[in-house]
This record gives sequence, structure tokens and C-alpha cells, in this order.
Amino acid sequence: MARILAVDDEAPILRALGANLRARDYQVDLASTGEQALTLAAQHRPDAVILDLGLPGMTGIEVIEGLRGWTDTPIIILSAREAEADKVAALDAGADDYVTKPFGMDELLARLRAALRRGAPGAGGGQEEAAVVTADFTVDLAARKVRSATGEELRLTPTEWHLVEVMVRNPGKLVTGRQLLREVWGPRYGNETNYLRVHFAHIRRKLEPNPAHPRYFITEPGMGYRFENPA
Repeated sequence: MARILAVDDEAPILRALGANLRARDYQVDLASTGEQALTLAAQHRPDAVILDLGLPGMTGIEVIEGLRGWTDTPIIILSAREAEADKVAALDAGADDYVTKPFGMDELLARLRAALRRGAPGAGGGQEEAAVVTADFTVDLAARKVRSATGEELRLTPTEWHLVEVMVRNPGKLVTGRQLLREVWGPRYGNETNYLRVHFAHIRRKLEPNPAHPRYFITEPGMGYRFENPA
């Protein structure tokens, strides 16, 4: 039985989605805010997400980005926004499909079935852990935050976060400097290794218990960097 997370701040639409999905034997989680959606997704690992863009607080785009930090579960946008720019932004952020309101329930359910087929085991779907826990800090890929062992938020810049995210998603693997530069700064970058030295120095000062002797973010001289999570 597939589990679906439906996210919409309009109560009548959320109730209709819940009723129709349950009538077709789906397990259903309902959320009216982006923050609630990310919490439920991390707890229950949905097989697909139906998501409105116009949410209070955290936007739908931010929810997509939060989910894509740790899972490739199918995301179907259900929104009153019809502008091409909105559709492009959602798809570029990682959404799989886009349905505009008002919508036909039969069409939405057909798109959901297609998305579930694409995301089924053996069809290329998969998930990672929503959080990477070390003895000194936790990287919450869903919420895009880092917290200390005592629960205090450790603030990273967007660039520092992107570097940390790439590293913790590749534990134990060498990530070359060229790969990091192109992933974080773009395809035109590849030789600016001084960027990496500066930012990893900042990351170590914020996350490592002893920045001078890092145990998590390891430099491989002349090659790149490696994330280790010793027991």
C-alpha cells in the first residue's frame, strides 16, 4: 500500500485529497504548511508527494528543495499558478509533474499512478537517510540545517551548506576538487581550489571538535576531500 503525502493550505482541497486517496486504499498524510510537510516526510517516508506551491511560511519551492536534499520520491505540484515561469521553477527545483487548479481528480490520480510506477523499486527510485548523525553534529538533509550534539543550530552559509551536503551524501568517497567546484559554483569553475580551502576551513571551525586535526572533513592532498563518520 503506497503512502502519499498531500500538502495544501486550503482545507477543503486537503480534505478532498485525503478522502479520495483513502478511498483508493492509499495511506495518507496531510499537511497544511511546508514545515509540517518536511517533518511528516522524514517520519513516514512517502512514496509520492502532492504539493501546493502557495503555502504560508516556507514556500512550495523550498519544500521541494528540502525533500530533494535526501529523497527522489516523486513530487506532483498541484497549484493555481499557471505562469510558465512558476512551472519551470518547480520542475527545475526537482518536481516531477505539474497540475493546475481547478483540476480533475481522475486526472490527478492517473498522474499519481504514473509517478508511482516511475518511482517503484527497479524503476530508478531510491532514498537516502533524511539525516546524517555524527558524535558532534547532525546534518538534517530534509530541513537543510546542521545541529550540534546538544541540539543547537550551527549556522552555515549557503555555499558552506552545499559543500557539506555534497560531502555527507558521499560518505567515505573521495570527491575531487574539480567535482566540488563544478557542483557548487558551476561548470565554468574547476581550478579555483583556493575557494575550497577557504570554505572548508570555515566548515571545520564550525563543525569539527578540533579544526586543526579534522576527523570528519578530510583533505586528500592534490586530489580532493572525503567525509568520514568514525564510530
